Amino acid sequence: MKYSITDLQEVVTGGLIPPPCDLTMQVSVISAENGVANGIWKVDNKYINGLGVVMGGFLSSAADILMAYAIASKLTEQQGFVSIDLDTTFHRPAFEGEIDIIAKVEKIGRTLAYITADLIQQDKKVATCVSSVLIQQK
Repeated sequence: MKYSITDLQEVVTGGLIPPPCDLTMQVSVISAENGVANGIWKVDNKYINGLGVVMGGFLSSAADILMAYAIASKLTEQQGFVSIDLDTTFHRPAFEGEIDIIAKVEKIGRTLAYITADLIQQDKKVATCVSSVLIQQK
């Protein structure tokens, strides 16, 4: 199923099952409005690398999911979006347990948006992501 902007907004309000990537990653969106999305990622051992910490690509993926909800909360049904870059900075190792994710649309124009996300575990920032997003008119 392809999700529209309205569909993504309805996932947040509890009216629609999340996309498969959200379910696979075990990311739950708690809120998304006015360009800010909050969520929780339930990390179990399938996300742990050989060194015993969360693999970085999974941290980036979890942030990308929340950034999608942040931008969707600012768009209309006549718009769509696609990431054109994603950059992650790792601050400390992350482990099994819950990771809070806060994504914010920092700037939005007619065709581009700039979004940031912080991933926090046990009150410590483990990673920060930034993404540029192309806004498309349907």
